Amino acid sequence: MPPLSRAGTMPTLTLPGRSAVIAAESDVLVIGGGPAGLGAAVGAAQAGAEVVLVERYGFLGGNATAALVNPISSSHTQTGPTVPGRAIRLMPQDHGPGEPAIAGVLSNLVERLVAAGGAISPSERTGNVVPIDPELFKLVALDMLDDAGVKYLLHSFASGVLGHDHIEGVILEGKSGPIVVRAEAIVDATGDGDIAVRAGAPFEVGREEDGLVQPMSLLFRMMQFDAAAFDSYVEAHPDQWRGDYGLWDLVHQAEEAGELDLPREDILMFATPHETEVSINSTRVTRVLGTDVWDLSEAEWRGHQQMRQVAAFLKKYVPGFANSYVGQSGASVGIRETRRIVSEYQLTADDVLEARKFPDVIARGTYPIDIHNPTGAGTVLKRLPLGEAYDIPLRCLLPKRVDNLLVAGRCISGTHEAHSSYRVMPICMATGQAAGACAAIASLTGRPPREVPAEEVQRELGRQGADLRGVA
Repeated sequence: MPPLSRAGTMPTLTLPGRSAVIAAESDVLVIGGGPAGLGAAVGAAQAGAEVVLVERYGFLGGNATAALVNPISSSHTQTGPTVPGRAIRLMPQDHGPGEPAIAGVLSNLVERLVAAGGAISPSERTGNVVPIDPELFKLVALDMLDDAGVKYLLHSFASGVLGHDHIEGVILEGKSGPIVVRAEAIVDATGDGDIAVRAGAPFEVGREEDGLVQPMSLLFRMMQFDAAAFDSYVEAHPDQWRGDYGLWDLVHQAEEAGELDLPREDILMFATPHETEVSINSTRVTRVLGTDVWDLSEAEWRGHQQMRQVAAFLKKYVPGFANSYVGQSGASVGIRETRRIVSEYQLTADDVLEARKFPDVIARGTYPIDIHNPTGAGTVLKRLPLGEAYDIPLRCLLPKRVDNLLVAGRCISGTHEAHSSYRVMPICMATGQAAGACAAIASLTGRPPREVPAEEVQRELGRQGADLRGVA
């Protein structure tokens, strides 16, 4: 039976008043413990602020751990095409290795993951992506916060704010009832812009013509994968695999037999640090929104139904998967796009594709425009010029109509098209680090974040090892 769905007309009920415990007061409060939140918390702490990070799950990592998004996408420039390597054990993309455009907290995370055996270093063989182990990612993320001196509260969902336009704190829900954390400056790293919206910031959703967002995907891990058998199949059928996606003929056979019915036209899968494991990203849930509990419930239901089909297809049709099984699915369906907060500047597709530069740059990106069809099959992919990166200005992190708040990660200000590039984890972590640094400077100097000059943020980011094209 499908999950509970939204009724056409729903009655309302006035709830009784309540009180909340003030759990902490801090210089900087970061809401969300995903890549953007990790970047923000460490960036703020390294800038000298006392920091509290709040996360709704019992672990950190966001989409990398809760949704099993793997690998960490490339943060390198493109230098030209290469020939795809063998199968998916180490999966080159269709471009050569370039120069890294993001450093700072991201570089530290990757170095720690590699040292712990939880990642494969970016290289020509991997196409500069970073395959990860989600469980080791959780541990490394905790270590990073501990080493930075960040205090954190898990199992806490942000449900409201204190104040409007100028917020003084955030209301949290959990097993202990409502609690409040106050702060001089707040970073919204929720991915959905929850705090900014509750504070009154304007926002946009979806593409301009119909408001539809990119589809969700439930990711999962297949165990007991036989890489040698899969390699042999790929070598015998070179037209069926493009490094990390394909199997069109086998998909067609399964569809003709009535055993596979997916909105996606191919199978997408990635290596992990473990030889007998592969990450599957082939489900596609369209026409749902990640800020709606009814839509989210339906997305989880549809995603798991699709996962069942894909796993059965792999076992029956694809060499290398005969003895495989689903070892883990995401604790949450993976969400690509929800709200985009309208800030002092809105990044555009032209900014991305022309590798535009800005005087108030606080992060850079190299990932292509990558739009999964909001209605079904197909993906639009548009790459940057060779050797280039685009700038993200500080103004994209400063919501209109709200003081005392910055946004970071995939909810920063941009169009639907530009968002499809900056939504990936390396760029989210870079904008997070910048938001954290700016929030720290603001809180320690008694200024609203929008009054902090970009040059001060750039200098602090440079001191922290971020890469801003020599600006800082």
